[in-house]
Amino acid sequence: MPVAKGPQRLGGWTRLVTARPRLALLAALVLTALAVFAGSGVGDRMASGGWEAPDAESAWTTRALEREFPSSQPNVLLLIDSGAASVDDPAVAAEASRLTDRLAAEEGITGVGSYWQTHTPALRARDGHEALIAAHITGEEKDAGETLDRIAPLFDGEHGPVEVSVGGPIAVRHEMQSIIQEDLLRAELVALPVTLVLLVMVFGSAVAALLPLGVGIVAILGTNAVLRGITELTDVSVFAQNLTTALGLGLAVDYALFIVRRFREEMAAGADPRSAIGTTLRTAGRTVLFSALTVGVSLSAMLVFPQYFLRSFAYAGIAVVLLAAGAALVLLPAALMLLGPRVNALDLRHALARRRGAAVTESVTAGRGWARLATLVMRRAPVFAMATLAALVLLGLPFLGVKFGTADDRQLPESSASRVVQDHIREGFPGSPGGGLTLLARGHATPAQYTALRERIAGTEGVARVDGPVRAADSAAYSVVPEGEAVGPGAQRLVHDLRALDAPVETSVTGTAAVLVDSKSAIADRLPWAVAIIVVVTLLLVFLLTGSILIPVQAVALNALSLTAMFGAVVWVFQDGHLSGLLSFTSTGDIETTLPVLMFCVAFGLSMDYGVFLLSRIKEEFDRTGDHEGSIAFGLRHTGGLITAAAVILAVVMVAIGASRVTNTKMLGLGIALAVLMDAMVVRSLLVPSVMKVMGRATWWAPTPLRAFHRRFGLGEATAAPAAYAPAAYALSTHAAFDHAAARYAASAGTPGAAASVPAQGADGGVKSASDPGGRTTTIPGGS
Repeated sequence: MPVAKGPQRLGGWTRLVTARPRLALLAALVLTALAVFAGSGVGDRMASGGWEAPDAESAWTTRALEREFPSSQPNVLLLIDSGAASVDDPAVAAEASRLTDRLAAEEGITGVGSYWQTHTPALRARDGHEALIAAHITGEEKDAGETLDRIAPLFDGEHGPVEVSVGGPIAVRHEMQSIIQEDLLRAELVALPVTLVLLVMVFGSAVAALLPLGVGIVAILGTNAVLRGITELTDVSVFAQNLTTALGLGLAVDYALFIVRRFREEMAAGADPRSAIGTTLRTAGRTVLFSALTVGVSLSAMLVFPQYFLRSFAYAGIAVVLLAAGAALVLLPAALMLLGPRVNALDLRHALARRRGAAVTESVTAGRGWARLATLVMRRAPVFAMATLAALVLLGLPFLGVKFGTADDRQLPESSASRVVQDHIREGFPGSPGGGLTLLARGHATPAQYTALRERIAGTEGVARVDGPVRAADSAAYSVVPEGEAVGPGAQRLVHDLRALDAPVETSVTGTAAVLVDSKSAIADRLPWAVAIIVVVTLLLVFLLTGSILIPVQAVALNALSLTAMFGAVVWVFQDGHLSGLLSFTSTGDIETTLPVLMFCVAFGLSMDYGVFLLSRIKEEFDRTGDHEGSIAFGLRHTGGLITAAAVILAVVMVAIGASRVTNTKMLGLGIALAVLMDAMVVRSLLVPSVMKVMGRATWWAPTPLRAFHRRFGLGEATAAPAAYAPAAYALSTHAAFDHAAARYAASAGTPGAAASVPAQGADGGVKSASDPGGRTTTIPGGS
């Protein structure tokens, strides 16, 4: 197949990245130091919200209410505990009134009201020993957080006959942001040394193990600097920092594992460092580029959603993928050029492995184990394919019962101060304060018309109580308390019913249930576009890599199946509450609406990452030999161990992230850890080989026009076709030499009766030649 142009192009890249390796590394060191400076304090500039759609009716109504009726949108609450006395005790009432006036006098505070001013039943606990002072902190989230930091110490604690605790939505978000930053630092302190230990176990050499870690650190610090710049332009969720750490380490390990391993293989075969780097970049380097593109596309799909929570992960993900790939393709070759054979220095396995080449090659035994597994799977391909598919579908069944909700204070640990306040309100106060709906009526209307509108609201099914209207110029606000749960199905139906009311003026509805309804609608509207972007671009990239029509479809389908266990576990564990005691979280009976979208994009991208590594090695071998089954065995033998090692290391990082005290972060970390392990250990090991075997050589088929397109524009490995492989490679010749290639793999996997067909190995572990009964000779690559 005429692909000779590839080596020339990449040869120029090899000369570029190895010309002045010391200068390249020095420049990287300087840029990393600048990134540390530029990215410092990025966590303090991030926000902890972003789940609502900013262009939705609920968001617009909330902003209008904040301007015209600030008292209807309290975001900070003072919980007044009167102890043994009643909240109506004169001494308690006097102190509470003093605190109310003091809060109203604070800068940045509007809409102050209290039970002692209004005597609203919803602001008084059922037992009569607690009541609320409510207020609204003005400004954007960062400014509101600074205001809260200033006033909280002034009010929290004992004040005469009462005990004051500060809570409310602003307090919840502010505490969530602080906890996430603390947990992220702890996760990094755990993940970095554990990752280093695992890398030493994989590589043997301590020097080689440090290289992926260096790439990861560069990617993480660089991404923090990028996010710091983006915070000057738009809101960025603090949750995105978790993805930065996880993907920075995970992808750096993935990319560096494949590049360093291929470099060591070439050095072990006798190549000089520059030639070894050239071969590495033409093969593993190109695979890294494809992987980065597929992961980046999956993450960029989140840009189509309006919620800045999702968009933030796209910002962080795209930046960290590009930086990890750039460091792996530029800095890593420069480091390998300087190290040369010393990349194997400090080999901790040398004392345990006495065989020739143990210091510079991967374990032959492990490679043969993966080849043996591939042979076993392909021998019973239909059984393995159907059994694995059935198991994955079964694991995903709980997701059919998913219920979507909104994130609230129960994301926080039970001991957190703001959650304690919210728990008291939720359990002790009537009418779920803060969980109701607000209807805003705007326009010229008479008092009688406003009263009639109130009656229509009260008569709507699902309404427990209506307060108001509160008038201001040409608008009025009604507080509506729904029956049952504040964000349950009944409350969501009520939102639609209130929006459909016949009113003499323009009306709009906001509140917790309204935000949920609008968020679900926004995601449903844009989800098809996000999925289409991911699927179409992934199909195109995998086609450019393989030249096949069926392999891209197979890759997308099997990747989607690999996520079923993650989604099933998310519902079974976090929605239904199983293992809540073991994992220390509170189940709310639903899943935050944006989390499944985020987890799909991240996990799909990572699954494609592993899929590209495996398919590229299978494709490389198929181009050399034209043998379908032998290529599958070869690909699994040479990548199975590395994919598994990379998945385990990434899972360790994600579990460290998942140890967070915030439930959404816990769900994200543990869910993606499960997804990557299932993909590497089940889908890549069992499902891909069995499905490719069932599909047979038709796997590599493509129509004639697309074959021509791939020959011209394809980005597969630059490898000359074997002598026995006709230029029209996709004719899938049944030449007998291909059968000898398969026999060689079967023998290496220990297949009985295959040894007689196996040609002799060369000194580099490859097979020099083999002759078929017709006297034709073919070269079959080997080695482990």
